[in-house]
Amino acid sequence: MAGFGDPHMETVDASGLRLGIVGSRWHADLIDHMIERAQAAAKECGVTDVLVTRVAGAVELPVVAQALARKCDAVVALGVVIKGETQHFEYVCEAVTTGLTRVALDESTPVGHGVLTVHSLGQARDRAGLEDSIEDKGWATAVAVLDAALALRGVND
Repeated sequence: MAGFGDPHMETVDASGLRLGIVGSRWHADLIDHMIERAQAAAKECGVTDVLVTRVAGAVELPVVAQALARKCDAVVALGVVIKGETQHFEYVCEAVTTGLTRVALDESTPVGHGVLTVHSLGQARDRAGLEDSIEDKGWATAVAVLDAALALRGVND
């Protein structure tokens, strides 16, 4: 994130919507917290039906997000990919982004890309919604997809 232009969305009234959350097991301490923050955002938005599941890594997120998109009004995908010394980072990031975008379009369901693609563990911690973090991607991603689900309902009504 560039650090500017953030719409600072607090909450939306998403009562009655069902939210799916899928998180990777890599960097579990950060993902556990991000899932908690996404669940807290859902609760603050009035969502009581939240389905949470876990997968091994970021590459597995799109296929499970697709299964969730078939059962939920919106989906949050959470992961952490840290750049190493090989091209692997670029391949994983591209596959995850393309996959999540495809799921959203194919299923006509908002899928929030809450996968942190960073250069260091410190950058990931800064975005994971911890007490000293500068960003809260779990919360922000959940609110954004719930907002998009409400927008879709408005368009489709």
